[in-house]
Amino acid sequence: MTTWVYVDETKRAGYVMAAVTVADLAAVRRVIRASVQPGNRRLHMVDERPRHRPGIVSALVATPISAIIYDAGRSYRTDREARSACLDAIVADVAGTSGDTCLVFEEDATLVSHDNQRLIEAIRATGQRETLHYKHLRAHEEMLLALPDMAAWCWVRSAEWRRRIAPILTAVRVV
Repeated sequence: MTTWVYVDETKRAGYVMAAVTVADLAAVRRVIRASVQPGNRRLHMVDERPRHRPGIVSALVATPISAIIYDAGRSYRTDREARSACLDAIVADVAGTSGDTCLVFEEDATLVSHDNQRLIEAIRATGQRETLHYKHLRAHEEMLLALPDMAAWCWVRSAEWRRRIAPILTAVRVV
């Protein structure tokens, strides 16, 4: 059985990545599909109407997911350095998972080459080349990428939004 982990970042308050593990892909997809507003291709917290955001977060937090926040803050010279630190921490955390693991990143064409190099090195260092895989997809290609978007958005937004996602947070790692 494959463990699926969806990853996205925000740069709103320093550099933060969220990694969300999904226990029941079909059930969570149904909730996301029901949360997408008519006329939208995907669920994206920045684009959602303020009055819809609390309901979306409540619905997603009630699904079988868990999240880890990787907070690089502003302690790195560049976003790429911060991203590298987050990627290394994510790989280290999921390397101990039993069975196969697939990391799914929201694709940013300017970062795919950087990510590939960094992830190959990090995965090799863990000795998990046979069981730990990754891919980059566009958000409209994989609706579950709404999950880390939601978690990262809430984390950097305010203490009230952090409280709303607390039920799914398993850890916050400062990297």
